[in-house]
Amino acid sequence: MTAAGLIFSNIHDSSVPELTARRTMASIPYGGRYRLIDFALSNMVNSGITKVGLITHYNYQSLLDHIGNGKDWDLARRHGGLKILPPFITAYDNATANKVYSTRLEALMGVMDFINHCTEDVLVLSDCDVICNVDIAQAIERHEQNGADISVITATVDTAVQPLDAHAEVVKVDAAGRITDMATYDAEKGEVEVSADIFVVRRSYLQRVVADAIAHGQTSFYKDVLYRQLPKGRVFAHHYDGFFGRVNSLESYFRCSMRLLDRGSCVNLFYRHNQPIFTKVRNSVPTRYAPGAKVSNSLIADGCVIEGTVENSILFRGVKVGKGTRVSNSILMQDTLVSENVRLNCVITDKNVIIKDNRELCGHETMPFYIAKESQV
Repeated sequence: MTAAGLIFSNIHDSSVPELTARRTMASIPYGGRYRLIDFALSNMVNSGITKVGLITHYNYQSLLDHIGNGKDWDLARRHGGLKILPPFITAYDNATANKVYSTRLEALMGVMDFINHCTEDVLVLSDCDVICNVDIAQAIERHEQNGADISVITATVDTAVQPLDAHAEVVKVDAAGRITDMATYDAEKGEVEVSADIFVVRRSYLQRVVADAIAHGQTSFYKDVLYRQLPKGRVFAHHYDGFFGRVNSLESYFRCSMRLLDRGSCVNLFYRHNQPIFTKVRNSVPTRYAPGAKVSNSLIADGCVIEGTVENSILFRGVKVGKGTRVSNSILMQDTLVSENVRLNCVITDKNVIIKDNRELCGHETMPFYIAKESQV
């Protein structure tokens, strides 16, 4: 069974306005050198998918800079490969036809030309708000064995450790793996089975349900398609039991990032089943640790200069930490400059931030202190 992929880069931008003011959800930096789209792309490439459509909306210059022509994911190909699918807007003054999508189903309506020209048997649909390393090839195989119309990849989440928001979809599954019920999360406590927003769908079936949704003016993929198909369609779940994180707020981004400081979680995410997570290659010098520098339980990317103390933190490429400075429980994105005698705790700096001498900034793990891109403090 052959498969092609579709990735939604902007669906959940409103969830983290601090980080998506100048980029898409897909291009949010994560883990020292990655972007969130790296997980969706790597999941597909590791499963043998060589044709991927990337659905964009707006504000995607940073995303294009990161993915280029797709060569870092082996998607720079003459046939198939990575295809950018921007919104289709005509020159005619038609407010209805020219409306830019705001939901997953509307995005699918806008790329029906891509879907119709695919020759693959199934399409894998993926959002960019989840962090996981899932074997999609196994999900496709199970999808075929079940004779499913739609297979939803699901994960178990402990809401006490990883709070969910109103975008999460809770699923109920029977012994055969068939989804019997699905509903929007409503503050249910304890462990719940949720959709990872990754779907394996028969292409002919997707064409039919999207055409029907267009005819009836529907807009929601979950409520107008999945919910309606549960009683009559073959909708199955494929459970994923590895590292799973959902970025639905600045707090959740901070929490998902800090989980990487646990070695077991880090290995489970980046090296699960020998499936690496690929990203854009950038050649830079190794990190330099000056005499007197102290680093403990931290992820430090290449190109950094450490002269002070770093503990329980994640430093992206090109970060400099000055003398007498202590960085604790913080995330410093690319090319952040932290001057001398600074104290940082539970701080997130975006790219190219400058923190001057003798500053003391402190947040909390439930409300990290965020500094916007190219700011000076």
